[in-house]
Amino acid sequence: MLVIINGYIKTMDGEDIQKGQIIIENGKIKEIGSNLVIPADAEIINAEGLLVTPGLIDAHCHIGMWEEGIGFEGEDGNEAVEPITPHLRAIDGINPMDQGFQDAVEGGVTTAVTGPGSANVIGGTFAAIKTYGKRIDDMIIKEPVAMKIAFGENPKRVYDEQHKSPVTRMAIAALLRETLFEAKKYMEDLEASKEDPDEKPDFDMKLHSMLPVLKKEIPLKAHAHRADDIFTALRIAKEFDLDITLDHCTEGHLIVDELKAAGKPCLIGPTFGSRTKVELRNKSFETPKALIEAGIKTAIITDSNVIPIQHITMCAGMAVKAGLSEKEAWKTITINPAEITGIDDRVGSLKVGKDADIAIFKGNPLLDINYETVMTIIDGKVVYQRRGDTPLL
Repeated sequence: MLVIINGYIKTMDGEDIQKGQIIIENGKIKEIGSNLVIPADAEIINAEGLLVTPGLIDAHCHIGMWEEGIGFEGEDGNEAVEPITPHLRAIDGINPMDQGFQDAVEGGVTTAVTGPGSANVIGGTFAAIKTYGKRIDDMIIKEPVAMKIAFGENPKRVYDEQHKSPVTRMAIAALLRETLFEAKKYMEDLEASKEDPDEKPDFDMKLHSMLPVLKKEIPLKAHAHRADDIFTALRIAKEFDLDITLDHCTEGHLIVDELKAAGKPCLIGPTFGSRTKVELRNKSFETPKALIEAGIKTAIITDSNVIPIQHITMCAGMAVKAGLSEKEAWKTITINPAEITGIDDRVGSLKVGKDADIAIFKGNPLLDINYETVMTIIDGKVVYQRRGDTPLL
């Protein structure tokens, strides 16, 4: 049993707790509050003067799929030889031994939603995983969590270089629609074959992989920067009655009313850095504020490795500087991404029964550039402790 005492606890499930305690047992939060009875045999973490928060969540990244400092040998995020690859699964390409995972835990990031890149119109499935472990099978929170699709410049550029379709936005949309129509027919034929087995269609791995999308078990995860691409994503999702998240959503602040009417979650980023392509010319740290004030469920993302995953707090902090309230900024990297990705029953807030994924900071990482991650806990286990500290245990 592990107990954190004396910390300022930001639960993301109601009010903050000053001088609070968290009792952890069997990897879960057993009790949280003030003036709790501390078991005599518990290991104690004294968080006096420190900030205790839920483990941070990055709802869109590529950690473990573009490995740090390797190049081609560690690049496993894009099967850029055909534009429709829904049968690819992130868990088969993630290397948990990559340095990016150590960077994550050193930054207090305990959950990553990671998966294929944006070369293909349909790229494959994302997975929600813990950021500590040796074997991906043991790190999974939810898999699949979403089906990656991409609009705009990236698939256009990749396939233009190969002199094959799609090279226009029209073709991107057409290929996606074609696949959805085929998958819908495949699903209908499978259903009909329950009455007449002779009518059962031949197994098609790509179309079969789209069934969870059509059944609304998982959403489409739409890479879309420009407003016109965002609207195309929404148009197609409406046509087929699909759930969808709008990832990157760089021009979201330009179309707030339309996004509010659509009612779909938005994942904003990577906002830090230069405008490396025309789709990014309107990017702004003011986007989260504009969407959140309109009542749109919003998360902030790093798109790691574009922004190193440990700097997700910097991205949220820059949104605060641009006018977002600190309270809402904390939500964008904790409970909001958990709810958007359907894993809030386990992570995203500090609550009895949830996984004991906890970050402990010296200073406020959204407001203080000199903050430090003192300790990171995943499933009730201390997976990182700042070097040079007198042990807190």
